[in-house]
Amino acid sequence: MRLTTKGRFAVTAMIDLALRQGDGPVTLAGIAERQKISLSYLEQLFGKLRRHKLVSSVRGPGGGYCLAKGDDDITVADIIRAVDEPLDATQCGGKQNCHDEHRCMTHDLWTNLNKRMYEYLHSVRLGDLVRQQREKAGDKVVQDRRGEREGVRPLVVSA
Repeated sequence: MRLTTKGRFAVTAMIDLALRQGDGPVTLAGIAERQKISLSYLEQLFGKLRRHKLVSSVRGPGGGYCLAKGDDDITVADIIRAVDEPLDATQCGGKQNCHDEHRCMTHDLWTNLNKRMYEYLHSVRLGDLVRQQREKAGDKVVQDRRGEREGVRPLVVSA
């Protein structure tokens, strides 16, 4: 069981988008540059996120993407499900045929882990992650401003 880059990148890109959308639509090129994610990969992910109504697109000059809902109305599970990321700790994909076409002895263990993972990811809201990033950035700015008094310029933080 592991979360692949598809799910990781989708969550990271959504955090980046949510952090910056107050200034208007956010470009995928900007997200790609800040997060070091391929632009073509982001285009694929955002197509799926748009189809699941998690983001909306704005065309034309000054266009880009915005959240289609409030960040507290989007869960990490919503994002992962939108990009078709399977979260499955079983070897059989839930088909109960993992041990010579029969259910293995640990099937219930892995099925329960799947359930707990989903419950956890469903409990974490995009807004929670955005607030965490803002707090971290605020802490860095506060720490850097201490150095400013000593003649050191503040660090610019990008999430």
